Amino acid sequence: MSTATLNPGEEAQLLQTIEMFEVIVQSQPSDCQSLEILKEAYTKLGREADVIRTSKRIAEAYTQMGQLSSAILEYETVLQRRPNDEDVQTALRKIEDTASSAASQSVAEPAALAPLADSGTRFKRKGHSGEDGEVEDGQKTMRKIFVDNKFISAGDFDLCWRPADLTQPPQDVKEPFIQLLHEKNIFTIEKSLRLLTDKSRTGFLPLERYDVDIELLRGFPADVCRRWCVAPFDKMSKAILVATANPFNQQAAKELSEATSLRLLWYLVMPSELVTLIRKAFR
Repeated sequence: MSTATLNPGEEAQLLQTIEMFEVIVQSQPSDCQSLEILKEAYTKLGREADVIRTSKRIAEAYTQMGQLSSAILEYETVLQRRPNDEDVQTALRKIEDTASSAASQSVAEPAALAPLADSGTRFKRKGHSGEDGEVEDGQKTMRKIFVDNKFISAGDFDLCWRPADLTQPPQDVKEPFIQLLHEKNIFTIEKSLRLLTDKSRTGFLPLERYDVDIELLRGFPADVCRRWCVAPFDKMSKAILVATANPFNQQAAKELSEATSLRLLWYLVMPSELVTLIRKAFR
């Protein structure tokens, strides 16, 4: 899609997307999926300089996270557009030096544990139950974050964690765990969102300011959205943006992925806004 084929409504939507996601990446500069969305929006608007700038930001984020192969690939896409870009050439040399230095270290050193987010944010699609047959709804990871780190007591966790009923269609939206913590004056929403954003590396998005595609949401199963309190709210190219208050719910990811062939990109949102949106979509 080029600017010549955009109608005024599509152009306005892209401009709103840019405004929203620039705010997100200012506070979360390593949020690569938000940067990718920005790059695509700039590409559709034909803003070449912004495309290049955003590609560099993506590569820098990958470098900071130690994902050097992804950083190199992103820098290579810039060189395809600008073969003589000195900043990119310098960055690639630094990456090569870093990789060479790492390779020279002893291979006998124990590997670091995978980040906590790897067990949830990336949402495995193969299978949904653990070896004990339990549904992977994020309960174990959330307990580890909130209880093991002594933010709340085990009793408070059990009080507010309400397992989903898989035997009956939900009649209403299931209130998220962090919303119940807030309502019972155990742990505030703001603290929960900061904690989950940090632990899951999932970006936070102010849903109330976003122009949600309500018809897209209605195209997904109401039972899934209500039971797990998740809401697909927009489509960007080959990806669906999904709002959640539990970034470790692999079962929700599995069930939503069965309703679309597109990639799911997840964002943390205010639980109250999420509940309101789902109720509005599925009255």
